[in-house]
Amino acid sequence: MDIEQFRKAGYQAIDRICDYYYSLHERPVIAQVKPGYLRRALPSSAPEKGEDFQHVADDYQRLILPGLTHWQHPSFFAYFPTACTFEGLLADLYSSSTCNPGFNWLSSPACTELEAVMMDWAAQLLGLSSAFFNSSGIGGGVIMTTASDSALTAVVAARSLYLRRHPETRHEDLVIYTTSQTHSLGAKAGLVLGLSTRALEVTADDNFGLRGETLRHAFLEDKKDGKKPFVLIATVGTTSSGAIDYLPEIEVVVRDHPSLWVHIDAAWAGMSFSCPEYREMGYLDSINNFAHSFCTNFHKWGLTNFDASSLWIRDRKSLTDALDSTPEYLRTKQGDEGTVIDYRNWHLGLGRRFRSLKIWFVFRSFGVQGIQKYIRRTIELNNKFASMIRSSSQFALVTPPSYALSVFRLEPKGIEQSNVESLNNLNRLFYERISARSDILLTRTELNGIFCIRFAVGAARTDETHIQRAFDLLCTEAESAIRTFENV
Repeated sequence: MDIEQFRKAGYQAIDRICDYYYSLHERPVIAQVKPGYLRRALPSSAPEKGEDFQHVADDYQRLILPGLTHWQHPSFFAYFPTACTFEGLLADLYSSSTCNPGFNWLSSPACTELEAVMMDWAAQLLGLSSAFFNSSGIGGGVIMTTASDSALTAVVAARSLYLRRHPETRHEDLVIYTTSQTHSLGAKAGLVLGLSTRALEVTADDNFGLRGETLRHAFLEDKKDGKKPFVLIATVGTTSSGAIDYLPEIEVVVRDHPSLWVHIDAAWAGMSFSCPEYREMGYLDSINNFAHSFCTNFHKWGLTNFDASSLWIRDRKSLTDALDSTPEYLRTKQGDEGTVIDYRNWHLGLGRRFRSLKIWFVFRSFGVQGIQKYIRRTIELNNKFASMIRSSSQFALVTPPSYALSVFRLEPKGIEQSNVESLNNLNRLFYERISARSDILLTRTELNGIFCIRFAVGAARTDETHIQRAFDLLCTEAESAIRTFENV
């Protein structure tokens, strides 16, 4: 493909992408294909000779689009949102056109320097302490792929720091603290690093947030057993319920255990800090006071296309001491002089994408006020949904609404509320009916033995009409589920 052929194919691609978004609301939310559909449709091996690109582009429309679940669909209420804006899409196009791996400053100065500036812009947007700024010269921010990578990197840095301070510690005695509601990233970090993970129990009475006393008690137990807790992954906005760990209480406990690294996983809810009115709700002051590292995903609730997970660290030396590996072929004059950041030493990989361009495009296109408007609007839409649930005689909220997330279930008057298993079976039947539909998508969870359903608002094209339609649909399916359940 030469330049003019690329120009023609590019025009067609943009036209087709625009047509896709024009028709998005008419498409099923969930892919209507069977497992293995694509293998059956494709040849068993690659073509011997190159094909006309028009055929390739047409096959994308014919084979790939039908197999996509549309996270940008206005009736997508599952998981958490994955942002997709035209500004971010264009930034991805520009960044892909230059192919800079960005592993050190010299490989492409703009990649490194824009990332350092964007992480400071983002820290200011969220109200993070200047201790986390790249411009402070002590802390700093780096763009990762996902919150799982951010957490894993933080645990690696925490382990390295702990072992430097306590060289007599045996690897098998180290313990990662999570909670029973922490995202699977905590357990996965333990699996990858071969470390023990202890999930501290949280309860419905505490809205599934970790209390300081629970953490203190765990320390005492593990100390008696010769264990060495070295990192706590605390959460602002858990996946199941949007719970927030009680960070002010944790801060008090951590004062007595200064060797404990505290990583804050706020992959989804951290973006709420862009609105000052939600900072106290998420305990931002405590994060600024004592957290060693903090993560939120701009590619979830931050209008930036996947992937763009932001990790800030209070002391960048903790990362570089753990991860710096500089063979001769990676050395540069600027790196040796210490006048630049070499981001490869801030994470596990070497090469990296030019992700900061997306954040730059989004910041400049939406501005702080535009980002805040989007966050507030999605929270308002969720509040509208939660008020419908509260006013219904069929449904009940399982937990208080958290930002743009509601967790609910069927609790009809005709079924004994104390019969947990019976209600769980009814709700499983209800969820099966919802999941069989192609025009809406929600996800399920279980909270201390209670089967329930999550409703997460975040798609940029969702408005009040979609919320009302979703609630009406849920009422219809609820009535059918109740009738079926009663006849069994």
